[in-house]
Amino acid sequence: MNLYRGCTHGCAYCDGRAETYRVAGDFDKDVEVKSNAIELLKRELDPGKKRKPFEKGFFLVGGGVCDSYQPLERQYRLTRQTLELMLQFNHPVHMLTKSTLITEDIHLLKEINRNSKAIVSMSFSSVDNEISKIFEPGVSPPEERLKCLQHFKQNGIATGMFLMPVIPFITDTPQMIERAVKAAKRVGVDFIIFGGMTLKDGRQKEHFMNVITEHYPQFSIEYDTIYANDKWGNTIPEYYQYLNQIFLETTKKYSIATRIPSRLYNRILSINDLAVVMLEHLDYAFKLSGNKSPYRYAAYQISKLNTPLTELRDNLRSINGIGKFTAQILKEIIDYRNSSYYDRIMNP
Repeated sequence: MNLYRGCTHGCAYCDGRAETYRVAGDFDKDVEVKSNAIELLKRELDPGKKRKPFEKGFFLVGGGVCDSYQPLERQYRLTRQTLELMLQFNHPVHMLTKSTLITEDIHLLKEINRNSKAIVSMSFSSVDNEISKIFEPGVSPPEERLKCLQHFKQNGIATGMFLMPVIPFITDTPQMIERAVKAAKRVGVDFIIFGGMTLKDGRQKEHFMNVITEHYPQFSIEYDTIYANDKWGNTIPEYYQYLNQIFLETTKKYSIATRIPSRLYNRILSINDLAVVMLEHLDYAFKLSGNKSPYRYAAYQISKLNTPLTELRDNLRSINGIGKFTAQILKEIIDYRNSSYYDRIMNP
């Protein structure tokens, strides 16, 4: 949820700057505050005002065009009020931020974790403090973010690192990725989510390339070799394949999960949603290794079902896209909310 629009963290690579998101003004300075967000959210969450209750699942209290714990949060406390509502209505939350300001709400997150579940994740482009000063000028240094994750972990809350985006030619080397994964392992994170950088033509690319020209001019031309005017700002496929291979090898070395472990959500989601998530995780693992996978299509077909999988347990192959082996995986998920095959593939 975007409680704010725009972000004074000023990360050079943020794709929230792109025209696609229609954020008016100077992205780093002209931040819109959704002053009625809490009133609207309370109305949406109140089960007494809904014909059908929400499906159980995590609310991601972090935005695509803002950081919910940017400095303005000290003044408006929209994120804190959101957490108070999540506690009131007993919803699990997943927090994603770059700011150690989140520690001021640890009392709420501990209570939510006891009642439903809480996960705290922090995003990094690297764990190098000097590089962070250049590309993330308004953000808590990586060293402080790592200490923050360790603090939440010590307080019984599951934690994750979003190592994304790694910055081409600067933080995407095997050495830099290993340094980040090793640091994550040291502070005890439960998982690492990884991704390369997108660079959309327009305001995002113009701003980012200005930073590159100032600090790393030797790489300016290199960006043209991997960003070929893709509509979504993606690189050429070979580059992402290269990155994924480095990440896979490194996380295997340090035995860290590359998706949120199922133990953190398998007692929360409905059976159908659980099956979708676990199959999509398997799909990710296969593609990360450069292999084809049948699991994304199977997950998509299950997501369209109006019937609980429990009612289809003995006739799973009637579902389009479900083969013999996938049906066996689904039977385990239905019976035990887990899968031995999933554990073998996904858990280090």
